[in-house]
Amino acid sequence: MKAIVITHPGAPDVLQIEERPKPTFTPDEVLVKVAAAGINRPDVSQRKGNYPPPAHAPQDIPGLEIAGTIAEIGANVTRWKVGDKVCALVIGGGYAEYCNVPAGQCLPIPENLSFTEAASLPETFFTVWSNVFDRGHLKPGESLLIHGGSSGIGVTAIQMAKALGSTVYVTVGSDEKSKFCVELGAAKAINYKTEIFKDVIHQVTNGKGVDVILDMIGGDYTAPNLQSLADEGRLVMINMMNGKDVSIDLSIIMRKRLTITGSMLRSRDVAFKAAIAQNLEKYIWPLLASDKIKPVIYKVFAASEAPEAHRLMESSAHIGKIVLEFE
Repeated sequence: MKAIVITHPGAPDVLQIEERPKPTFTPDEVLVKVAAAGINRPDVSQRKGNYPPPAHAPQDIPGLEIAGTIAEIGANVTRWKVGDKVCALVIGGGYAEYCNVPAGQCLPIPENLSFTEAASLPETFFTVWSNVFDRGHLKPGESLLIHGGSSGIGVTAIQMAKALGSTVYVTVGSDEKSKFCVELGAAKAINYKTEIFKDVIHQVTNGKGVDVILDMIGGDYTAPNLQSLADEGRLVMINMMNGKDVSIDLSIIMRKRLTITGSMLRSRDVAFKAAIAQNLEKYIWPLLASDKIKPVIYKVFAASEAPEAHRLMESSAHIGKIVLEFE
């Protein structure tokens, strides 16, 4: 098979197409012929040498989400059959013509979605469900602040939270992104280049603050995040693009009874991810099938254009997802 390989840590051009053997698969896995693969920031970090994959994952083939057709099934697999169209969260190896996947991490592709659209779903949908709803315990009627509202994570979280009955606020880096997020369902988009988000949140919530914050920024956002939370609020960390070392006033956590939590999904076990898949299929997949939640794809690249796709990801100029297509 053809695979996009990280030839050595470095700039986007280190991504090269090479011939590799098809991956083997266990009795509890399926082998998927990949039609499309989503691109995510962890792929960029892995390419740079800053995010080593787990020991049992492909070490030099990135890619955390795929869509395609099941080509072979393991002996213990009962739900799926050869020819089924699925999308899946994978531990790595998604940038290739074939990828092995634990059967429980596969989800059926809704009939109204293409392979390309389906490939844009798993990584962000699994991440948002796990962090916003499982860890952050966001409930209908509560409010959510998302940093990076126009990112793949952001456009997923806006739609999920709005569809399940929450009020959504976001931070973005341009008026164009602000307009898009409001059209997608955000009650308010805050341009962090011209506004101070904690002041705006204070204003729009009448001083109450928000119930949950989904933060991929970290660093100097941490203190104003705590100030922006309501009593009993929850701060959920999924990245730290502005740094991991922070200084905060611990008394605000005690005074407002706040919870600070976070997670990394890639290292979790198969059973954990399969449980998320089951919740997504039950609560979110019907919303995709009825077009109440839609994939948001900014640009599609051929597999041979993976370096260009990574350059776009690093520019942060995109709104929504970036996807690679395999012939």
